[in-house]
Order: sequence, then C-alpha cells, then structure tokens
Amino acid sequence: MHAGEWDITLTLGLVLAAAMVGGLLGKLLKAPKVTAYLLVGVVLGPQVFEFIPHEHFESLEPLTHLAMALVLFNLGCTFSLQHMKQIVHRVLPISAGELTGTFLLVSVGLIVLGEGWAPAILLGALALATAPATTMLVLKETESSGRITEYTGALVALNNLASILAFEIFFLGIHFFQNKLDQPFSQIWELVTNVFGSLLLGFLAGLVVSYVCALIDPKRSLIMVLAILALTLGVCEILLLPYMLTFLAMGMIVANSSEVVDQIATDLDKLTELLCVVFFVVHGAHLQLDAFMTVGVVGFGYIVFRFLGKYLGAYLTAARQNEEPEVRNYLGCTLIAQAGAAITLSAIAVERDPELGYHLQTIILGSVVFFELVGPILIRYSVLQAGEVPLDHAIHHIAHDPWSEFKLMFGRLSLALLPARRTARTAADITVEEMLKKNVKGLPQTATFNEIVEFIERSHDNTYPVVNDKGSVIGIIRYHELSSTLFNPRLGALVRAADLATSVEDTVYPDDPVSRAWEMFRNGTDDCIPVIAREQPQKLLGVVRRWDILRVFIRGHRTAQKQAE
Repeated sequence: MHAGEWDITLTLGLVLAAAMVGGLLGKLLKAPKVTAYLLVGVVLGPQVFEFIPHEHFESLEPLTHLAMALVLFNLGCTFSLQHMKQIVHRVLPISAGELTGTFLLVSVGLIVLGEGWAPAILLGALALATAPATTMLVLKETESSGRITEYTGALVALNNLASILAFEIFFLGIHFFQNKLDQPFSQIWELVTNVFGSLLLGFLAGLVVSYVCALIDPKRSLIMVLAILALTLGVCEILLLPYMLTFLAMGMIVANSSEVVDQIATDLDKLTELLCVVFFVVHGAHLQLDAFMTVGVVGFGYIVFRFLGKYLGAYLTAARQNEEPEVRNYLGCTLIAQAGAAITLSAIAVERDPELGYHLQTIILGSVVFFELVGPILIRYSVLQAGEVPLDHAIHHIAHDPWSEFKLMFGRLSLALLPARRTARTAADITVEEMLKKNVKGLPQTATFNEIVEFIERSHDNTYPVVNDKGSVIGIIRYHELSSTLFNPRLGALVRAADLATSVEDTVYPDDPVSRAWEMFRNGTDDCIPVIAREQPQKLLGVVRRWDILRVFIRGHRTAQKQAE
C-alpha cells in the first residue's frame, strides 16, 4: 500500500484505536500498557503486516520527540532541591554502584567474549542509559509510590546524564588514541558547549515557564507551557543540542522556581499520555526483530552483562547502605528498559565513524527489542512485589463484563426508542424477591487478603457482603475503599475479610418493595444491597443491583408518561 492511498490522519486514528485495544488486552493479561503499545507497533509496522506505510511513521516522529520532551520535563519537575536533599545521600551511592557495576561488567565481559576494546568501552557507556519514557510511563500507569519509585526517578535521570557524558568522552578518547582526531581541542570544545548549551537553554526555558505561569490565567497555562516546550525542542533540533539534558534541566528549574509546578505537571499529564501512545506505537514499529536474532554472541553477552550490572550494582550498593529488602531485591530491575538515548548515541557514532558506529548500532538495535519488551514487565513486577502499587492497578477488575455491558447498552437504546408497554408494572408493584440475584456468594470472614483479591477479580460488583460460617452477613467490603490501598503480596495472608469489613447499614428483605431498596441506593454509592432472610436474621440470600432497579423505574416512568398522553 502506498502512502498516498490514505491520509495520515487515518493512520493516526488507526494507531490510537489499535493502541487502545492493545491496552485493554494488556490489562486483561496484567501486562503494562507500554508493552502492549510496543507490540501494536510491531504488528502494524514493517516487521509483521506492514499495515501502515513506513512514511507515515516517519511523519509522526515530531510527535514522538515532543512526547519524550514532555516525559523528561515531567521527570525534572519531581526534583525539587528540598526533596533531593532528603534522598541524595542515599541515591548517589546507589547510582555510583549501579553505573560502575554496569560499565565494568559490560566492557570487561564483552572483551572476554572477543569484542575489541574500543567498541566494548563504548557499549559499556551506552549500557548506562535507562529509557526515561518507558520507565516513567509504567510507574505513572501503576500510580506507584514508595522508596523504589522515588529512587528510580532519580536514577533514570542520573543514568542518562552519565551515559551521554561517558559516551562522548570515551568516543573522543578512543579517536585520540587511534589518531583519528583532526582537531581534538575543537571537538572537545564542541562537546563542552553542547552540554552546557543544553543545560543553559533548559535553565532559561524553565525560568520562562515559571514566570509566565505566575502571570497568566491557570486555564491558559497549558497552551503556553506547551508552546514553550515546542519552541525549546525546535531550538534543540536546530542547534543539535542533546534535548534530554535540556528538558530535564527545564523541569528541575520549574520545580524549584514555580509555586504551581504541581498544577503544570497535572495539566500536562493527559497530553503526555496521549502523545506517549503514539510514541510507543511508532517506536514499536521501528523495533527490528530480525536484528535481535542476528546480534550474535556479543549481542547476547551485552544483554546478559547489562542486566547483571544494573541488578547487582543496585543490589550490592543498597545492601551496603542497609536499605530495605525490597529496595535491594527490586530496584535494579526497574532500570533495565533501554531505548532512546542509546539509539541516538549509536546513530551519532555512525555519523562520526561509520565502521565502528554500524557495529555499535547493530548490537544496540538488536538488544533494544529485548530491553523494551521485557523492561516494562520487570518494572511493573518490581513495584508490585515491593508493595508500592494501589490495589486497583495491581488487579484486573471491571464493574461489567463485556457481554453484560453489551446487553445494557442495547437495553438503554431500546428504552429510549421503543414505546412503553401499557401493561408494564411499576416499581411499587414489584418486590425485591423478583429482582433477587441468588447466584451471589458472600466473602467468608476468614478469607485472607489474597483470597479477597481473587474474589474481586472474579466479581463484576463493587460491593461484597462478608459472611460468617453460618452464612449470615456480618459486614460489607467496598471496592472503592480498598482501591487506593497499597497491594503488598507478602502481607496478604495476615489480613482477613473481617478486618476490612464495615458494618452493614443497608439490607433488605425479599418481601420489601423495590422502592425501599431504591431509597437506599439514592442515599449511598453501593452498586448492590444484600438481601437477607426474615426467618433467619442476616442470612444472605443474594443481592439486588442498582441498575436493575433503575431500569424498572425508567420503564415505569415511560409507562406513566404514555398513559398520560
């Protein structure tokens, strides 16, 4: 299919729609959305079906650059000096250990495998980088909070800064020893000016954002901030400055000079999420699966040594600092993802030294397939096991299954379009027993938290009666009250359903009129009410659901309206 056969807006729509479907499937499979988006890009791109023209993916790249800029800016906005002072004495040693371990393991390990000393050193520098967009988007998706999440944000910034500087310095050093530098001092000066130029540009742009947002209406600040971000990105592209440093610096300046930094970050969140969908689908389309299969011994060695360097470097340093077991065991796994910085630096190497650069690029492009697909899964697993993820992101729960929602949709449509029947009964004529859902089991009061989670994942309700060994209702567990609770799988066996249940305030009997249940729904937020037996007090017979009663009231209203006409 040629690019001219459809408009790029259709491509954008297909990318977003396919990503949405992929995200839903990812949620069902308990996989990060980032991984789902990448796989959507692989499927739509030239590696599988080549459904979308390659030219269209290239046309969307300005949006991907803006997405990366937004992610880096948001990351920088989390680094207030006051906050950094509290964690810097813990983060810097871990960063030093993780960077040193990664560089040494990759460089020395590849030399042992037969790689030349020059590419081994450069691959060691590239191995330091951690994909900021992938890492931060997974953390944002899970809404994780805790020490690992906190450390990861700082380490991602430090890793990319160290990788860029180390690569540039080592590249110049290698060319110097190989007598390939025509003008060594000018190239060193170019490196220094690029780094300081990008930091200076970020500093100035950050001050502009803080100043402008203090003057204008908050409702218009999003447009202004986006304009400044886009202009800054354009300047970086024109001057060939490393924009990753620019936007990290820009966010840090805003974090320490603006009183509305939280509002700025919140306003950008939705736009960042939208652009990152495009970013990861396009990025997935560019993943070269065949390169992964041709990286050879050196490529697989790079993957293994980089993984071990990240994990062991963080683990050993954290253990030496007497960090919590969760930090020691899982922090390194959150730093595995790799993409943008390593790919960009390898492309720069190709421009400067094609023979050396193409070798580096082959290994990086092949290994990125592994790190980008496996990295998000490891990040989610790590913060989940560390107990830093709220329950509603740790499990899969929906209020309606797809078939029920399909029936409800057409039920609402038929109520709106079809004339009401004169023989329809009103809610006052219907008892609770006629609407009773009997196939509902209560939660045993002895159920552990892990068992409660399994129960919630199987249920399509948001309210769960808790019963004793005789089947009597002793309380209620509400999903919305648990959804923000941090899910810690290691503590799941220590908490019981009886500990989480609140007292039962609303119950109905089978012979009660539906109108009584409806009054209870109007005064509360529960989606269902336990129905108990009169002859056996508090014995659970089933539940009556809000939507079922609402449907009766709608029909009764339409019937009355029809009769009045």
